[in-house]
Amino acid sequence: MKAFKLFALLFFFALRLNAQDAVLISEGNFVRGIIKGTNYSSVAILEDDNAIKEYQAKNIHSFVWNGETYVSKPIVIKKKMEFRFFRLLEGGKVNLYAFGSKAITEQPAPAKTRVRPTFGVGLGSGGFGGGLGGGISIGGGGNRRNDEQVINSGPGKVTYFIEKPGTGPMQEVNLGNTTAVKNILLIKLDKDDDLAESIKATEGFDEKNLTAYVKAYNSAGK
Repeated sequence: MKAFKLFALLFFFALRLNAQDAVLISEGNFVRGIIKGTNYSSVAILEDDNAIKEYQAKNIHSFVWNGETYVSKPIVIKKKMEFRFFRLLEGGKVNLYAFGSKAITEQPAPAKTRVRPTFGVGLGSGGFGGGLGGGISIGGGGNRRNDEQVINSGPGKVTYFIEKPGTGPMQEVNLGNTTAVKNILLIKLDKDDDLAESIKATEGFDEKNLTAYVKAYNSAGK
């Protein structure tokens, strides 16, 4: 497992340098091409032979799109374990993810391709109650079956999740609740007194400073 994680990191780093899209299925097994879109439970990629292939989150490790990494993670939706893609903002001792996109954009797929009809992924404010699930709901979408089939690239809202491997499942970070964010960060980013003081003095959180705190924690001691 450690060897695969190292391989994945090197793979993602190489792709970012080359600004190339790819799907990482498993260690040493990947395909390159142009990502056409994602609905966070599947991703479509235009391969070198101009054929579009769709991959389900449950069947692959991750994908790289426009230099950003999306990792497949298990979640509970309506008491059922499923997999969704989470955008990796910062990785290391602590991982920080974002789910969703503030802007909804749709990219048309070429005619006569078998791309699934788009559907929406809605996020509630309840969080992952009990560590996983709760607050995530799956909504129905239109059955668009014509030459302009698309995969929706975002539900229009961003939710953040933090994970410290070995300490339990990832946890939702609600940026609207400053006190709750401080408490989560103080627990996850522990044993760093200077960082703790800075977190306590922060008056509000956004994606930028949240990512900066996790990055500072991961960089300490390197």
